[in-house]
This record gives sequence, C-alpha cells and structure tokens, in this order.
Amino acid sequence: MQQGRDSLKSLNVEPLKRARPTRFNALALQRFKAFALYEVLIGVAIFAIGVIALGRAVQNCLNASTISAEESAMRQILSDRMAEIQATRVVPDAEKEFKIKSSYGMVKLIQKSAPAPLTEPDNTLISGINFVTLTAYWQHAGVPQSKQIQFYVYRSG
Repeated sequence: MQQGRDSLKSLNVEPLKRARPTRFNALALQRFKAFALYEVLIGVAIFAIGVIALGRAVQNCLNASTISAEESAMRQILSDRMAEIQATRVVPDAEKEFKIKSSYGMVKLIQKSAPAPLTEPDNTLISGINFVTLTAYWQHAGVPQSKQIQFYVYRSG
C-alpha cells in the first residue's frame, strides 16, 4: 500500500479527497432534488394531457365513422325505394308511408308525389311527369335525423 502512494507522489498525482458537505452544499443539493421532482411532475402532467387529447381524438373518429355508416345505410334505403318507384309502370302514389326496421333502429320513410308543373318555352304544360320526394326519418343518440332525395318520374298515361 505504501509503495502505491509513493508511486503516485513520484508522478505528482494526489488521491482525491472527499469533500465534507457544508451547509451551503446541502441546501443546493436539496434544491436540485426538488427541482428534479417538479420536472417529473410537469412531465407527467404533459403526458396525461396528451393521453386525454388522444383519447378524445379517437372518440371523435369513432363517432364520425358511426354517423357516416348510418347515413350511408339511409342513402341506400332511399336509393332502393327510388329504384322501386322508377321500375314500376304505374304512377307513384300521392302519399305513402313505410316503416323499415334497420340495424340503426326504426326508419320512417315518407313518399310524396305530385304532378310536376313543367312547361315548354311556349308555356305548354308537360304532362305525365311526377315530382317525387322521399324522406327518411330516424333517431341517432336520441336526436331526430332526416335525409331526403327528390327526383322526376315519367309515366305516359
């Protein structure tokens, strides 16, 4: 052991001495520890806010996807009824109501038809063309919703 110290002295190297903690050093160390705790708390708070925002964004995407699928189903119901009206050879009924059971609940489909008041440029009334309005009513989360299409049907009579 003595030999190791002598070799260090010959190289002009002294072993490190431990510094005694003074009161000033102890206070600075406590402040540094407290600062690290605040840093961690702020980081956790930022992370929590980010997770909450991400959760809300995912929830909004799911709601939008559900609404889009629901409206697509209603458009399909309206399109199917329009194809039925166009395929028949008779004049559409003036007013008719259907209740359709769907995966989104009960859908009330109202069909209204009236002769279209169309005229030629010389004011001659065009007959045989009906203006048809189809309206679908349903509820989404307790809120009434509706979708409507309008089209013309020609029937020579």
